[in-house]
Amino acid sequence: MLTLTSQERIHNILHRQPVDRIGVYEHFWGATHQKWQQQGHIAPGEDLTKHFGLDIHSCWCFSMVADQDFQPEVLEETDETVLTRDGNGAVLRRHKLHDSTPEHVDFAVKSRPKWEELIKPRLTPERRRVNFEAYRNAKQHAADRKLFFCWAGVNVFELMHPVCGHEYMLMGMAEDPDWVKDMTATYAKLTVNLLEMLFAEEGKPDGIWFYEDMGFKHRPFMSPAMYREIVQPAHQRTFDYCHSLGLKIIVHSCGFVEPLVPGLVEAGMDCLQVIEVKAGMDPLRIKRNFGDRLSLCGGMDARNLVANNLDAVRAELAEKIPALKDGYGYILHSDHSIPTTTDYETYRFFVDEGLRLGTY
Repeated sequence: MLTLTSQERIHNILHRQPVDRIGVYEHFWGATHQKWQQQGHIAPGEDLTKHFGLDIHSCWCFSMVADQDFQPEVLEETDETVLTRDGNGAVLRRHKLHDSTPEHVDFAVKSRPKWEELIKPRLTPERRRVNFEAYRNAKQHAADRKLFFCWAGVNVFELMHPVCGHEYMLMGMAEDPDWVKDMTATYAKLTVNLLEMLFAEEGKPDGIWFYEDMGFKHRPFMSPAMYREIVQPAHQRTFDYCHSLGLKIIVHSCGFVEPLVPGLVEAGMDCLQVIEVKAGMDPLRIKRNFGDRLSLCGGMDARNLVANNLDAVRAELAEKIPALKDGYGYILHSDHSIPTTTDYETYRFFVDEGLRLGTY
């Protein structure tokens, strides 16, 4: 009987080669871990990766804010939110009581001139942008536990909107595409330069995990034609660099991004992650259309976990796992991070039943 370490298992899944079982990974709210620990389900000091037998460990270690010397400025604060201006010149409101995407309030950069004046000259590959120690420690942690280790960070789409916001970025795609192309090229070059610096000093990871939230409900943020013209060349540059080192690439994207998948595959994406059901994504359809070229991670409706509906969880796993595990290219994951409203018993059942169905 084939028995693999987590590192070997995810390596094989990303290459769609035989494994003993499907992979398993998850993102949790920090408060969820705290709640389950307070309830006695998780031992003090025990991490969720070990507790649930997750296969992947990652490290986010780059600072991509333009002005590295700027100290975030608090403009307004309430019991629930804080409004700050950051080193990109962005004014963002964040919730203090729970994890959420910040509200976009204002941006210093709304067009090409301010980008060229305030941001682009500062995007240089300085050592202080890289937390070498965090990467080194995370890499060793994964090696000690035989986990698959990913460098994790954002790619060009997720680097642009913190500077100018989605609205101005998308208007720029339509009205001044050369400006947005310049942003994508600048961030791709910076990303590759920093990866070169990090890997030369600390060694390669097992794989790469890029975050690129390019969709919302039933629609991507851009047309496939705009993606191919404006964003794909920068993805190609970053993906080609990673592939030159023999590293497979997992791309996270929330929202409905299926129309962009052909372009992402052309650019070199090896695994699509999250596959958000409530946005209109269907992992079985993605598997049918791209399973010969892509591994998949996610696609399990988190609404069933939030509702603590074990019958719905069981039914979804029974419907999807047999098809998704065919060809060895699947990692079990919800289609969203796990909030505090999910009971420990629900998530425990989700993992145990998923792995029971996903064992070869």
